[in-house]
Amino acid sequence: MSNVTDNAQCDIWYQALLDRDSGYTGLFYVGVKTTGVFCISVCRARKPKRENVAFYRDFKSALDAGFRPCKVCRPTENACSAPDFIEQAVSLVRGNLKTRISDMQLRERNISPERVRRWFLQHHGITFQAFQRMLRVNVALQGLKGGRSATDVAFDSGYESLSGFGYTCKKLTGASPSAGQQVIMIHRFTTPIGPMFVCATGRGVCLLEFVDRRMLETEFRDLQRLLKARIITGENAHTRQAEKEISEYFAGQRRQFSLALDLPGTDFQRHVWQGLQAVPYGETTYYQALAEQIDRPGALRAVAAANGANRVAIVIPCHRVIGKDGSMTGYGGGIARKAWLIAHETSSQGYEEVQP
Repeated sequence: MSNVTDNAQCDIWYQALLDRDSGYTGLFYVGVKTTGVFCISVCRARKPKRENVAFYRDFKSALDAGFRPCKVCRPTENACSAPDFIEQAVSLVRGNLKTRISDMQLRERNISPERVRRWFLQHHGITFQAFQRMLRVNVALQGLKGGRSATDVAFDSGYESLSGFGYTCKKLTGASPSAGQQVIMIHRFTTPIGPMFVCATGRGVCLLEFVDRRMLETEFRDLQRLLKARIITGENAHTRQAEKEISEYFAGQRRQFSLALDLPGTDFQRHVWQGLQAVPYGETTYYQALAEQIDRPGALRAVAAANGANRVAIVIPCHRVIGKDGSMTGYGGGIARKAWLIAHETSSQGYEEVQP
């Protein structure tokens, strides 16, 4: 997406930048031509002149245009992190998992239900009520895995009847509680170059992608089909470990990952993904070298296709594959992110790594 050229719209956004208007946070990104950085509306840095800025509707476009994230307002993190009213609403849900949080309860805490609904639809693609149902079912399913009976779990989780619990569980997971249906947990978190989704089964992480990645919806459908499981909002030990290790990676403190992975795919694809994991931190390779590394020198196209089918960004480092001539080849998260990740690894090699 290119920069916005509607002068009337840009004038409104420029005034919001001058006013540090939090109501515009994440609605636009402003690239400052004199410094080469881009910011969000609440940035505290000295304000640029109107003629020295360009406006974008998403930070990926600002990155593609050559701007780097401002170190003052940290736009790729703060524009996509949950605002205070969302944090309050989520805390209310987590503290009352047995009951449904109503619009009246939100208003009693000066939280607009309409704003909450819009935020969840925009950033998670589900309603706030669906989010509540998923968290509640997730807690109940964890109880079932611990060996408790469906009846005990249902009533302890706030369901008025076992049939009501069974109906909700089947609607969200595709199976009754007694069927032991596997689910895929999906959790959203922010990074310095944009928010990411992590998906995990009980066996390990099966997806780690930037939320604006091309074909993400197709990846979700493929995962559910291959793993015969439904994706529901929630966390488990693997999603929490992924967020921790990725945060350490971006802090320059981790070069190797200890995450458990659950990777549906062909034997050949897994072979290629293992080859990618063998490419050292701070180094790059190209398709022909990767094909030779895994003893399949004649399978160049198949290697490239397997590389593109990787669903676990950064941990399986497909960003380290570049053109043989040193050029930046395609990357699902965007060429600008790929260049950023390679530069980050090159400049972070002097950091002391945390222990896996």
